[in-house]
Amino acid sequence: MRHLKVASMVQCIVALVLCLSAGVSQPAYAKRWAKDLTNRLGVGYTNQGAIDLPSMAVRYYPNEGLGLAAGIGIDTEKDASKFGFFGKLFKLIFSEENMHFYMGSGASILSQEVSGKNNSGFGLSGFAGGEFFFSGLDSLGFSFEMGVSVTSISSEVRFRTVGDHPIKAGITFYF
Repeated sequence: MRHLKVASMVQCIVALVLCLSAGVSQPAYAKRWAKDLTNRLGVGYTNQGAIDLPSMAVRYYPNEGLGLAAGIGIDTEKDASKFGFFGKLFKLIFSEENMHFYMGSGASILSQEVSGKNNSGFGLSGFAGGEFFFSGLDSLGFSFEMGVSVTSISSEVRFRTVGDHPIKAGITFYF
């Protein structure tokens, strides 16, 4: 019975994430994006996983309104090792002179060792956030995000709300 409730909750979150990711488009009257990051690759860091694990991250914008991100984090501490890999897709929904607002979804695979036992699982998230640029530092982006996530590691399922400040959500340098 518990597995049915968890499965129903996961399905609801996945449906919400898909609606958030696909249902937002730029209004016809909106100006072009203030910071055009089209075909620019960004490299930086983030610490947004379901487990506390700083990660190297990349961001790429194939066009003006769509962004992709991926990251990997590794910690080989004896009897407490961690690994995480994530991917995100986000859609820009609003732009100001030095800021982009976006919505999106993400997925991750996770592994952590606790007391010599290795537990692995996955995470799903739906989020809204922003990336801002200081005037004169047009290639350095600071991000913040909030949303919902579900994580399943070993036999434990965790639902939570997420709110990440720029130091945790990430700092990215764009080439």
